[in-house]
Amino acid sequence: SRALLCAWAVRLISYLSGGLRPLRRMKRTWVITTIVVQEEEKGPFPKYAGQLFNNKSFNESIRYLISGPGVDENPEIGLFSIEDDANGHVYVHRTIDREKTPSFQVRFDIVHRESAQFLDRPLFFKIKVRDINDNAPEFSKKEYNITIRESHGKGRYKPVFQVTAFDKDEDGTENSRVSYSLTMQMPILDGIIFNIDPTTGLIHLSGCLHYETASSFKLLAEASDHGAPRQSSTATVNVAIEDANNHLPVFVSEHYQVEVSAGQEHPAALQLQVEDKDSPNTPAWRAKYKIAEGNEKEHFDIVTDPETNNGILSIIKPLSYKENSEKRLVISVENEEPFFSCKNGEVMISSPEIMNATVKIKVVQSQHAPQFHPPILIVQKEDSMKPGAVFRRYLATYPAQLPWKIKYELAHDPAGWLSVDENSGVLTVASDFDQESPYVNNSQYTIIIHAVDDGIPPQTGTGTILLYLSDIHERMPVLATPSLHVCDQKERTPLIIKAKSAQAQDLNGQFKFQLAEDSEDVKRNWKLGRNFGESVELLMLRSLPQGSYLVPFVIWDEQGFSTRQNQHVRLCACLDGHTCEDSPLSQVGLGGSAIAAMLTALLLLLVSLLSKQASMVIFILSSLLQKLYDQRELEDDGHSYEPCRYAEEGELERSSSLQSLSNVSEELPLDFLQTLGPKFSNLEEICKKQFRPLN
Repeated sequence: SRALLCAWAVRLISYLSGGLRPLRRMKRTWVITTIVVQEEEKGPFPKYAGQLFNNKSFNESIRYLISGPGVDENPEIGLFSIEDDANGHVYVHRTIDREKTPSFQVRFDIVHRESAQFLDRPLFFKIKVRDINDNAPEFSKKEYNITIRESHGKGRYKPVFQVTAFDKDEDGTENSRVSYSLTMQMPILDGIIFNIDPTTGLIHLSGCLHYETASSFKLLAEASDHGAPRQSSTATVNVAIEDANNHLPVFVSEHYQVEVSAGQEHPAALQLQVEDKDSPNTPAWRAKYKIAEGNEKEHFDIVTDPETNNGILSIIKPLSYKENSEKRLVISVENEEPFFSCKNGEVMISSPEIMNATVKIKVVQSQHAPQFHPPILIVQKEDSMKPGAVFRRYLATYPAQLPWKIKYELAHDPAGWLSVDENSGVLTVASDFDQESPYVNNSQYTIIIHAVDDGIPPQTGTGTILLYLSDIHERMPVLATPSLHVCDQKERTPLIIKAKSAQAQDLNGQFKFQLAEDSEDVKRNWKLGRNFGESVELLMLRSLPQGSYLVPFVIWDEQGFSTRQNQHVRLCACLDGHTCEDSPLSQVGLGGSAIAAMLTALLLLLVSLLSKQASMVIFILSSLLQKLYDQRELEDDGHSYEPCRYAEEGELERSSSLQSLSNVSEELPLDFLQTLGPKFSNLEEICKKQFRPLN
């Protein structure tokens, strides 16, 4: 064995060194008959595959050796062998899967039988596994779901879909060449045929689809190879049809009439209705309206209601009765999507004859219908706008003082976000505002309010609210001075509240002001006086104690932008008549019950003082209690009763301190408070501890 190993080592060195020699032509010494191996071949095994021969065998006693993949290496170890090593017969020992291993690169050697010395260079030979048609073509999916438009027409470059199948058999052979066919179409309709290219698998359509007849189709595609015997498989193609525009919108009526007042804008003056047989809420159904004739001076505008598909005609510039008492408009309508038709089995995209309707507008002399101020109110959504909260008080008035009563109603609020009090015009939030609502366009939601009087015939005024759900604060008017400090005066001078445009640096501009009457306190304490355009008077309805007050305002400018802001008003003591002082008395914050308790404690303490001064303090305390009671009653009923006047007291006026109260029975000496004696000091200390100024 040691000699054999040495011989192999010598032969290996000789082989490797021989590989470094210069190339030269050598006489062929190896001869191989064809070695044929077929996949999936049945036994019995081992089975003869072929034979190899080397002419060195003429002169030497030799052995043939085989090694490499399929012999002593992966894959398929032990698949091949040389059973008769002297004759070079190659055998295969089991079934082979060509799709797993299509070929084997094996090595053949010839060695001396005794010395094991290599007698020739090795031969590397590729044993190919012959393919049989044992695989059917396979589709990438068993089921396909696709959608095509109803307007999809036939054409070489307009395939419906493409299916592909792959065959695992040997590439470039008949076993792997695939052809396609359609074996089923459901439903089968006259003039509508799906076909498939047998080579590419592209599915085409012949004829015109009709959504109302069939909204879907089912196809069965088959892929077959060309081997023997043929193998095939199938896949299902579900075709959904999407409705397209093959029906024109048609006006319900071709003639409309409407009567409007001269000199006024009329939002939503008329609605034009159309019918369309295409699927609702699709581009094939949605209508586009246009004023084709009669709007040369741009008095009119028409938009599409997204919910009803109706055309809403508005008068955006007032009409004059003197110019023309009757206007004639021609309104056309078409769809958002181009119209198509079917001619001789082919889809034709065309421009059909536009559908028209005639609108006659009769202009009549204005009968003083209620008018909203402003006609278009722009509102920014606020955090406080929750269900149940007051949204706005949007009022209508008459150009002249007419005795008609006005009732309010919501004419357009498709999402149902608001409710309106028919008598007061106060709008209340009914549900949360939804940014994703289909009725919101570019963050804008449109609300239309009608004000109807009780005249004969009744007149209707229209106001429009544009609610912005996005931030437009930079365009809103604002208070010029959000905080005012006002000296408490006997004569109530009107407070001047100014506004300014958010985009302007000066105070110039025309604004409208309204108190946001959210609470009874606002109605009872304040009202507005004259409006000067850029400012307005704020009046106090009754004497208010010193302190801070928030007065809610709604302000809108000439463009209709409106905002709600709180005006902070501080009533304070002014020793010099001009400048507010931080008076401790103004910070105590005592209610009526606290003052009564204080006076009661004072009365009980003074009863114990058997002196003339105590007696004098006890009528005056009685007078204070009576005045406190009267003041409380006056505050409770101040909204419905005028102040009482007493003959013995003269004019009723507000006192700035307790010292100014008069005593009708007897006048106190000027030094009264300084001569009460040492026992009054105890009462003073109690009052200081009980009623400390508030921080």
